[in-house]
Amino acid sequence: MKVAVFGRFYNETTTISVETLFYYLSKKAIEAYIETEFYNLIINKAPNKEAYESYNKFDTLDSSFDLLVSIGGDGTILRAITFVKDSGIPIIGINTGRLGFLATIQVNEIEKAIQNIIDGKYTISERSLLSIETTPPNDDITSFNFALNEIAVSRKNTTSMITVETYLNGEFLNSYWSDGLIVSTPMGSTGYSLSCGGPVITPDTNSFVITPIAPHNLSARPLIITDSTEIQLKVMGREESHLVSLDSRIATLDNGTLIKIKKASFKIKMIDLLNESFLDTLRKKLLWGEDKRN
Repeated sequence: MKVAVFGRFYNETTTISVETLFYYLSKKAIEAYIETEFYNLIINKAPNKEAYESYNKFDTLDSSFDLLVSIGGDGTILRAITFVKDSGIPIIGINTGRLGFLATIQVNEIEKAIQNIIDGKYTISERSLLSIETTPPNDDITSFNFALNEIAVSRKNTTSMITVETYLNGEFLNSYWSDGLIVSTPMGSTGYSLSCGGPVITPDTNSFVITPIAPHNLSARPLIITDSTEIQLKVMGREESHLVSLDSRIATLDNGTLIKIKKASFKIKMIDLLNESFLDTLRKKLLWGEDKRN
């Protein structure tokens, strides 16, 4: 088995996770590669850096890898997909962050989780992504023009609202007068969209959700659409430009730029251990049922 390991930060929790993971990978004679920037973090900050100096590094991934292990929070997994892209390499996350909807393995479960993967005790779920195209093209998003959670447009350098003209398959929907607009996948429905009043959507639902950010008109509500829909956006406002975000990546677009958002041509594979389910994660992370008055 050939495993890629990716992370973005190195703190006390990360130290324990890294030590436990690499100890068990070595014990099971699994070939491990570390993403270059994360490797440099480990070498600079790990108390026992000599233990990691012999590991190979990677800057890109190919189909020879069997698995990518993300060490961090959900944001780290969102960044990890820029390495996986359309290679079909499955991803699993060790949670050293806060919420952990995507990174579900806790630090004390690392060895058990890796052993379950070795033994084939897991399933793979495929998650839809969003892709974006702009006219005129923007160099900041051309190379990584996809997002796992959401694509959002928002105001820049102003407290004034922006107007987001929205079309679905070429038909006019609405001009949202708001702080911005989110287009979310089912995976992203528990993230930014949820905090703006959007619904939770189960991952196997063939839908996207359009959620306005702090709309001026209270009748502007989130809208669920089929994932075969092409969404066209055009932003106008007092400033000359606005922001567009693809998960945790941000770019600046000129007002009037035509933004086309649709379902990406590939999916991301996530490893689900047999003792996990989306509904179980939902209950735990949102603390459903924790109110003892119920």
